[in-house]
Amino acid sequence: MRTKVFLLVAALAAVALGAAALLAQNDGETNVQELRFAGNPRYPAPDFPEGLDWINVPAPLSLNDLRGKVVILDFWTYGCINCIHMIPVLRRLEEQYPNELVVIGVHSAKFENEGVTENIREIVQRYELHHPVINDNEFIVWRTYGRYGVNAWPTFAIIDPRGNIYAVQPGEIPFEVFDQHIRGMISEFDALGEIDRTPVELALEGEGQPAGVLAYPGKVLADPDGNRLFIADTNHNRIVIADLDNYQVLDVIGSGARGFDDGDYDTATFNKPQGMTLNPAGDTLYVADVENHAIRAVNLTERTVTTIAGTGEQSYIRNQIGAPLSVGLNSPWDVLYGPNDILYIAMAGPHQLWSLDLNQGVIMPLVGSGREGLVNAAFMDSELAQPSGLHLHDNLLYFADSESSSIRVANLETETVDIVAGPLENNLFAFGDVDGKVGVSRLQHPLGVTGDENGVIYITDTYNSRIKRIDPDSKTTTTVFGVGDHSFRDGGPDEAAFYEPGGLDYANGKLYVADTNNHAVRVIDLETNIVSTVAFPNPEALQMEGRITVAGGNQAQAMRITLDAQTVAPGAGEIVLRIALPDGYKINEQAPSQVQWNSANGAIQLEDAGHSLPVRTSELRVPVQLTEGSDTLTGALNLYYCEAVRETLCYIDDVTVEVPVTVAAEATTSEIVVTREITPPEIAVGGL
Repeated sequence: MRTKVFLLVAALAAVALGAAALLAQNDGETNVQELRFAGNPRYPAPDFPEGLDWINVPAPLSLNDLRGKVVILDFWTYGCINCIHMIPVLRRLEEQYPNELVVIGVHSAKFENEGVTENIREIVQRYELHHPVINDNEFIVWRTYGRYGVNAWPTFAIIDPRGNIYAVQPGEIPFEVFDQHIRGMISEFDALGEIDRTPVELALEGEGQPAGVLAYPGKVLADPDGNRLFIADTNHNRIVIADLDNYQVLDVIGSGARGFDDGDYDTATFNKPQGMTLNPAGDTLYVADVENHAIRAVNLTERTVTTIAGTGEQSYIRNQIGAPLSVGLNSPWDVLYGPNDILYIAMAGPHQLWSLDLNQGVIMPLVGSGREGLVNAAFMDSELAQPSGLHLHDNLLYFADSESSSIRVANLETETVDIVAGPLENNLFAFGDVDGKVGVSRLQHPLGVTGDENGVIYITDTYNSRIKRIDPDSKTTTTVFGVGDHSFRDGGPDEAAFYEPGGLDYANGKLYVADTNNHAVRVIDLETNIVSTVAFPNPEALQMEGRITVAGGNQAQAMRITLDAQTVAPGAGEIVLRIALPDGYKINEQAPSQVQWNSANGAIQLEDAGHSLPVRTSELRVPVQLTEGSDTLTGALNLYYCEAVRETLCYIDDVTVEVPVTVAAEATTSEIVVTREITPPEIAVGGL
């Protein structure tokens, strides 16, 4: 499905992007021959069509706007591991050439879920993309550039400062290869006075939004023996340890900075950690440190972090065997401690499962040829597709095979691979949201798998935002939680909602779910069939220093309140919003509190209907025009209220209020008064 191109730094002169490109650079025209790093004027880059959703910019761009700049078009889809691998490369190029280079992500989605603009907005924030992104879910831009060689994820098109296509290249391309050509292009066109260093105006997604105590948590690990809950706080680059009963924060592993440093809890650094596992003694935590391409070991007694596998650099060699610290890894997404001190690793990058023998000190591939596919056979003849979650039961190693949208199982005794949910055919585009037996059931990019003591399997069907149960004997999949609307609600099976949950674990009759896009950990009580959200009683322990941090709120309650009916006089009037907070709390002026007013009929006429209005103080007045009749005023309130002393520790009040209103001549007031009384949660004083 995806093409990989391995261009070695040592062979840059021989394997140049221009030489490997589909387009010939020399057509006999003088101006092309004079410039080594120029596109061919016979191939002007097609401009972007109208009507596409643009992200990270205040308005759509055109290639005419970008004359004088080097432009890279990145054709990608957000679940693709090869596309993910290119993000640090593109980020490094943007840092190297901040005013000369513009990267534009052309997001041409593989999965239906990936084509939704709001989901792309989330992924842009999760991946920390600071360049323009287009939602090309109808493949309009893809097809336009298809004639030049765009046919795989990822593919890159380089456009020179005159707007001509210079090169089109699929696959993972090293920084050094890109850099040689971009540096040469900038140098040549700069000498001609044709480089425009005017910055492109950006409007970054999520900019100005307060941080949460968690940021896109990817995985969780429940430890009933130690009464601990481990949370991979992925975008905060740290591991959180909480009490399994009351969720008191017990410790934080990692400084929160992105990096690859061993050390104590305060100085060690991670880079997008995901899966975790404990040794039987419960004193060592192993972490899949994805973007460091490493396995880290946390000594929970000495409070130290040590790298035990990987070099810190991504490796493209699939079939290595050797000492763990000398063998390069490739996006380890999950890790699981098995019998005989074997660590099993879901190696998403090369589409394999690996094993690390902690006694012998040897790491090697265990399952998967390295070819991407859905082929069930003997271990090394099987084809996997981005395995991302692991669970072991009775020598059966279950894995969430995300890009094949299936749950598969490696039998450690027979050394064969089978499938328990998803399609039977080798088709990486056979996905959906269908319960039933294997072959009939359809999933969409599942990332997490766990099981109970009886062997029942539970999964996060990530892109469908559902939790599903699999009977391993009948290979039947059943949706058990999540209505699938990508939102945030607690409650029973018919109302609870998740948003791209990435991982889950089971302990004592409960499922603990990393609800990634909701920045939360959810708890499913399998006895009561109720979903709740973890609230940390000491959230200040998770506060990022100096940043406004949202410690919690009522978002998962989907609160809707109807106030008493009011009668007002026709003519000019006002909506008066009054926010009542107890002593010790205030509305934070720096946080983006807002309200959106709407009316059902024409009796209340709002100039700013449907628009979000900022809320800076405890009272807000909005002018309205009132006409005799009946109406219903609706206000969607999203308020950040903070402690008066620790004013950067905040909570969210998210509620919809409705007010029945009658406009009549005999009324004595023209004010519609909406009072919101907020009761803050109880908080334990203290912290780490």
